[in-house]
Amino acid sequence: MFTVKNELNFDQHEECLLIGVFEKPVKLEGIGLTADQLLDGQLTELVKDGEISAKKKSVSRIHTLGKVGVKRLIFVGLGKEKELTFEALREAFGKAFKTLKDAKMTTAAVALDTFVTEKVDILDTAHALSEAFELATYQFVGYKQKSNAVEIQIKSFTVYSEEDGDEILSSLKVGKVYGSATNSARTLVNTPGNLLTSTDLADYARDLGKQYDFEVEILEKEEMLKLGMGALLAVNQGSVEPPKMIVLKYQGKEEWKDVIGLVGKGITFDTGGYSLKTKAGIVGMKTDMGGAAAVLGAMEIIGELKPGQNVVAVIPSTDNMVSGNAFKPDDVITSMSGKTIEVLNTDAEGRLVLADALTYALHQGADYLVDIATLTGGVITALGMDMTGAMTNHEAFFEEVLLASYETGEPMWRLPITEKDKERVRNSKIADLNNSPGAAGHAIMGGAFIGEFTENKPWVHLDIAGTSVTNSASDLGTAGATGVMTRTLATLVERFGEED
Repeated sequence: MFTVKNELNFDQHEECLLIGVFEKPVKLEGIGLTADQLLDGQLTELVKDGEISAKKKSVSRIHTLGKVGVKRLIFVGLGKEKELTFEALREAFGKAFKTLKDAKMTTAAVALDTFVTEKVDILDTAHALSEAFELATYQFVGYKQKSNAVEIQIKSFTVYSEEDGDEILSSLKVGKVYGSATNSARTLVNTPGNLLTSTDLADYARDLGKQYDFEVEILEKEEMLKLGMGALLAVNQGSVEPPKMIVLKYQGKEEWKDVIGLVGKGITFDTGGYSLKTKAGIVGMKTDMGGAAAVLGAMEIIGELKPGQNVVAVIPSTDNMVSGNAFKPDDVITSMSGKTIEVLNTDAEGRLVLADALTYALHQGADYLVDIATLTGGVITALGMDMTGAMTNHEAFFEEVLLASYETGEPMWRLPITEKDKERVRNSKIADLNNSPGAAGHAIMGGAFIGEFTENKPWVHLDIAGTSVTNSASDLGTAGATGVMTRTLATLVERFGEED
């Protein structure tokens, strides 16, 4: 898809050429200045008239009217050079690519050096370019009956830079992998629950394993019964769909040690069970497997880039339905760990399936644990729709996860877990734990409960209930699933692999 060239010839035919411009105030330099000279100073006049803007994320389309081989010049505003960050650059690229898509362009060229600053070097710029292209042009096809018309998309990019072409091409490929895998996660979350059951999710994981040579294990209900996975099985009781415990292993080291366990909640549809959701609240519950999607997306990146780190991915999957067999409030169940749980809320099912999944991840040798789940409405109340909630039992490991989230532009905010919080989830007269101590500190209670199954291994809990979907389009995506934390999890694994 990407071709890197060192020299730009304006006589060569290109549908469009993207050029970055900074507020200095606006001054055409380098390739922009060359283009201005070839167009008899007309670009300078357009700058003076305000038709070419350097305002952050502005996109100015200028037709060259056949005076040069490049048909259109696309000026991408980057704001003040000293203030440009990787995230802001990626959003600016995203805005530009959406413009090109709307214009039905099929090829594009980029003057990459015009986007580089002291803060964002050429390789990061290349990564931002290709990742933004994948994210910004994503579209969930859906199921409407359509005509035979094929949607026009950009098929190829020519990237011009005076820097090392091989290194730039490598960064372009990495950015594309990150963006494409995030889109894979988005598609999983956007898929309706009747078309993405636990069996479908397991088949998807199995195919991923074949593609990247992962070790794959899919536990069926009979095996779960033998292993005593009473928490996952309780949630599955009301369903006609069989549960699956999905396991993927990637070994990036000679020995199976220092293993990161990525555990993703895979509830393919959540009615709330007998603690039934409202008619408004139940809509959209196909997205309750956003954690599983993020883990599978991260494994796609890991399979492509092959970092020097060991990873085990564990996904407990079922739907949470109502029937004569469904588990009920006041039931007591026994988790794989042996701990008993008094069920006070059947809509607090995510923490139950994660309990068995964490225990199984530990049995598979996980030394570090990250669980990710669309767990609570409480995290939305606390942090809104743009911030992932995080909890931990280990400061140093949390810092690694936090740095990965900064690097990928997927922000998180830490919530506390105190001894009093732990006492609340341990407060049951008839069991070791209760699964829902009440509305106060709702998000924290979910994290505190899950923390009871970590066996004191370094652990971070990520609650993506607010960030896994969005109601409005952004510069880097459409309304719907975001694929959030796919890139953070993969970056965490890559950073760990680089530390050795």
